[in-house]
Parts: sequence; C-alpha cells; structure tokens
Amino acid sequence: MSDTTHPADELAEQRRSNALIVAEALQFLYPAALRAAAETGVADHLADGPRTPRELAAAIGCDPGNLHRVLRLLATRGLFEEDGDGRFGLTADGDTLRTGAPLSARAAVLMLTDPTMWRPAGEMTRCLTDGGSAFDAIFGTRFFEHFSQGPEIAAVFHAGMASVSDAEHAPIVRSWDFPEGATVVDVGGGYGGLLREVLAAGPTLHGILYDRGHVLAGHGLDAPVPGGADHRGRWETAEGDFFDSVPAGDILMLKRILHDWDDDQCVTVLRNCREALAPGGRVLVIDAVVPPGNEPHQAKVLDLMMMTSLTGRERTEADFARLFAEAGLRLEEVVPTPAVASIVVAAAAGG
Repeated sequence: MSDTTHPADELAEQRRSNALIVAEALQFLYPAALRAAAETGVADHLADGPRTPRELAAAIGCDPGNLHRVLRLLATRGLFEEDGDGRFGLTADGDTLRTGAPLSARAAVLMLTDPTMWRPAGEMTRCLTDGGSAFDAIFGTRFFEHFSQGPEIAAVFHAGMASVSDAEHAPIVRSWDFPEGATVVDVGGGYGGLLREVLAAGPTLHGILYDRGHVLAGHGLDAPVPGGADHRGRWETAEGDFFDSVPAGDILMLKRILHDWDDDQCVTVLRNCREALAPGGRVLVIDAVVPPGNEPHQAKVLDLMMMTSLTGRERTEADFARLFAEAGLRLEEVVPTPAVASIVVAAAAGG
C-alpha cells in the first residue's frame, strides 16, 4: 500500500481546516451577544419565568426581532433556552446574569466586554508591531488613569472585578491555612471581598485593606459572611500606593495585582512587601499561573487581555520565582485552588 496522501483526501482536510478557522474567527460574536443581553438586563426580566421576545422587548424597550436573534445564539451556549411556544427562559448557568443573583456575573460581563477591553483586543496587531499595550494609543491615557477619572468610570472596573472575584474568594481562602492571630494585609484589595472572607474564616485574624482612597470609599468590609465568624472590629483601612509602600503585616496578599504590571513594576511592589513583612511572614500572590504545554487554560486567554489593555502579563511558576528573587523573596510553594488563580507563596530570602 502506498502511504502517499491522495489529492482528494488532502483537499478534504484543507476544507475541514478552513471551516474550523472560519468558525474560530466568528467566536467574538458570542461575547458581543452576551454584552447586549447584560446591558439590556434581559435576565432580570426572566426571573419570574419564560417570556416571548416580544414580551421581553416591551419590558426592556428594544427591538423584538433582534432580541430574538441574540437570545437564539446565547441559547446555543446554554445560557437561555427556547421552548416550543417560542418563549425564552433562564437556565441554571444563565441565572447568574441576573443583577440580583447571589453571585451575579453581570458586572463582570460589562467590565470584560467594555470598550476599554474590547477595542484594544481588536487592535492586538499593534502589540506585535509596536510592542507594549494598544490601550494608550486608543484612549490617550493609561489603563488605571482612565478608570480614575470619575466614580462612574471607576465603578465599571471595580464592580466588574468584584463580580469576577466574589465567586472565587471562599474556595481560595479555604485552600491555605492562615496562621492564628496574624495581621493580614490585602494589598490593592479593592472593595475588600477577599479580606472579608479571610476574616470570616479566621476568628483570630486582624485585617488591613490597603488601596487608593477613591477605591476604599466603596468597600464592603461591614457586610456579613453567611456562616462565617463575626469580623466586626477586626479590620481597618489604609490609604496609599503600593508602588510607594505597603502596611506592615504577617501575611501580605496580592490578588490579581501583579498580572497588571510589567516585571520592573512588580519587583518594586514585591520589594515594598518584603520591607513590610513581619519576621516569619509570607507574601501570597494570588494569580493565574500559566501551565506548560498546549492544553487550554484561562491564564493563556487572560494573558492577551493584559497585553492589549495593560502592561502586565500572566506568569509561569519560573517567572514568579525570578521576580521574587529580585525582590529579596524566595518562592516557597504554589498552591492550586478550585478557582483559576493559584496561591503563589513567598517567604523572605534566607528566612
């Protein structure tokens, strides 16, 4: 038998590959449809049961025919489902699009598909030809400067990050044993969701939420954690810039912080953490860790968002070890969690 590929077989394989790549290029329409559904609040209007596109459109104030087309596409992803009478209802997965869902993803969708993310991603070629981020050239300012221009603009980012994070805080906290009586500093901790979960899980812990003043103004540290320990009186806030200094503590947490910044900036932050770290303390870098090989991982997707909109990157274990060494720290262990992020634990070098 000849092992030579028949021309007809080769052409068939080319057709298959062509169709695959075309289908891949069309994938951007799913998040576009998801954003349209989130912006118009479709899920909120389905909380009481299925409705026809015409009924939904009347409640929302949009075109019923085009709404049907958006829902039809999202139904193929299991977020909505159409019944035999042409009514659309929420699935269990789609329920988290509701604003009032216990762990609503609506704000996360609105942030991740915001023009500040969407437009730079569309101009990714700039990053290859010019280097650096595409964000500055498009918006005329840097990413975090843009989101500090006013409370409404800032809310898109911080509410979105809280929406992403709220679902993962508890499983992350349960993945590592916080030492009793420790002072835990949440560096760049945003609205304080992670620190609140840490304090609720550790009744002897004291917490410091460290961030910019305009961010701290929206913190939710007072909110109770169902089933958790009473954390009233066990926390404080501190205003500042982690590029300048970090409050002293036994455990310094950096959750989804380092991936925003380039290596030199990360070393600056980590050196400040090293200086603030109590003897025997630990720095917990909570970020996605890029695995080796060709298997899919969300870290490889997030890495391109960091490339196009910011100056940072998702990093491998070896990358973290190198940054720690430059900052006077040593990588102790990488602790996987049920979330996308891992806990990368660092101690003082020589300690």
